[in-house]
Amino acid sequence: MRHGLAGILAAGALVVASVAGHPAARADVLTLTSSALKDNDQLAVKNACSDKQRSPNCVGENISPPLAWSGAPDTTKSYALIMIDPEGRAPAGVNHMVIYGIPAEVKGFAEGDLSKESDKFIGGKSTMEKATYWGPGTPPNTDWHHYTFILMATDLDAKDPALKPGMTRDELAVALKDHVKASAGLVTRFKHP
Repeated sequence: MRHGLAGILAAGALVVASVAGHPAARADVLTLTSSALKDNDQLAVKNACSDKQRSPNCVGENISPPLAWSGAPDTTKSYALIMIDPEGRAPAGVNHMVIYGIPAEVKGFAEGDLSKESDKFIGGKSTMEKATYWGPGTPPNTDWHHYTFILMATDLDAKDPALKPGMTRDELAVALKDHVKASAGLVTRFKHP
């Protein structure tokens, strides 16, 4: 860890680079990116939920965007990944995806991979009680909702008994207490077309 003036200058350089529109990435900083999106980009309609029987606000194909990450701490044994909409169902927000037990050797998911069950992750339980990605379903005539993907590097083995299937975001938070070694986010936006 850097200290003193050198540390302040390095942190300042990262902030300046980020503000200037250039994502600042260092090898020792966990970063979450998407080949289809930049931070604060709009999710495509295809990324929105598709189950019109469950919600008339579903206008898409429920295809998860591609995600990739790098810079995890050496102690990382597994990852957890959630997607939340803080404006949905305020004040609690909506948990659109809760997955975990992602093995340390996995460095991302291709487009659509998170929309279906996989042996590369353990499915939790979203607000919609889904174990996989559930895309945006914002009501008509509302402003932008923000959808934040949060990646957590943990020191728990991907097969740790604490990581049982079907956990909610709150239950996952309890299981990961004192085990998250780094986290990174990617903020996206969507509103009903």
